[in-house]
Parts: sequence; C-alpha cells; structure tokens
Amino acid sequence: MAEAVFSATGRRKEAVARVTITPGKSRFTINGRSLDEYLTRPTLAEVAKAPLALTELTEGLEVQCKAKGGGLSGQAGAIRLALSRALVAYNPDLRPTLKKAGYLTRDARVVERKKYGQPKARKRFQYSKR
Repeated sequence: MAEAVFSATGRRKEAVARVTITPGKSRFTINGRSLDEYLTRPTLAEVAKAPLALTELTEGLEVQCKAKGGGLSGQAGAIRLALSRALVAYNPDLRPTLKKAGYLTRDARVVERKKYGQPKARKRFQYSKR
C-alpha cells in the first residue's frame, strides 16, 4: 500500500515553497538540508516550524520542503504557509486553529516599486526653495 503524502504550496514576497508531509520519522528538511542548517537564524526556524508547534504535531511527521526565490525571511514565511496548508490536507480538523493564528492567510505585502524622478519608492530628492 502506498504511503499517504500531503503536499501544498506557499508564497511570500518573491519566495515560493513546496512542502510535502509524510507520516514517519520526525524530520524537517529544506532543499536537502536540515532546518537549522538552512535557516541559520533561530527566529526564522521558529517561523518555519510554527504550525507544527501550534498544532503539537512535532513528532511523527516527516516534512520535506523545496524553497526558491527571495531571501531567507521570505522563504521561511512561504514554508510556514505551505506547511499550514499541508497540515490542513493531512487533518482538516486543524483548520480552525491554524486560521485563528493567521497561518492560512497569504501575506500580500510586497516591495513597493521605485518611481522615476525619485531615488527610492517613497524617498524624494532634496528640494531647494531658492
């Protein structure tokens, strides 16, 4: 019999993450590396595994992630969303808990574009009255 595999996709800023959950050994890998090895800042590792901590499913699930694009912060947020969606596919009863924590909502904030006639998106060149 084939193993149950649950997968989902998450996005944040320019990052895209695909997460696959399989019941088994408690392992968390991102792009073939361990969680702590890939996300070196502890806060980012906490962000990525927050759905597991909230639902108390830290044991008995093997989590495999493929993250690309953006920076580490965006990738951690994308992994969090993808992991939350995969957990809902794994167990639909977790949906209200994850929804209340805001883990099933795509963060729509992206970098504002630079405008011409200005050095940055909002910053203006110095104005001289005289």
